[in-house]
Amino acid sequence: MSEFRLARLGEQIREEISALICSGKIKDPRVSSLLSINRVIVSGDLAYAKVYVSSFLDEHKTKQGVRGLENASGFIRTSLAKKLHVRQCPELTFIFDKSIKEGIDMVNKLESLEYFTDPDEDEGTAGSSEAD
Repeated sequence: MSEFRLARLGEQIREEISALICSGKIKDPRVSSLLSINRVIVSGDLAYAKVYVSSFLDEHKTKQGVRGLENASGFIRTSLAKKLHVRQCPELTFIFDKSIKEGIDMVNKLESLEYFTDPDEDEGTAGSSEAD
């Protein structure tokens, strides 16, 4: 199947799972409405899909939410099969994704760096601007 079709199907799966989480249709108490589905990668034969999940909650609660989604995967897969127009609904594997948290940490580290300027450099630029 073409890469475009796989990406589009992955996006549809992501939207449907997000809608199930936000609407509260998944009754598992571990699944918080603050969970976020980052991306879905569908295999070429449509048999499997990896669902990457993250949250701004602490890591322990997010991992519990992933376990809750794994337990509800049968319900989620049934709901997807009703809404998606595919012959075979992929088997879902939920994976804890910490890339967003790592990205935020990286931005915070970059912002915490102090910027130092060389005093000689400031004088040199001031003199050149007067000459113009």
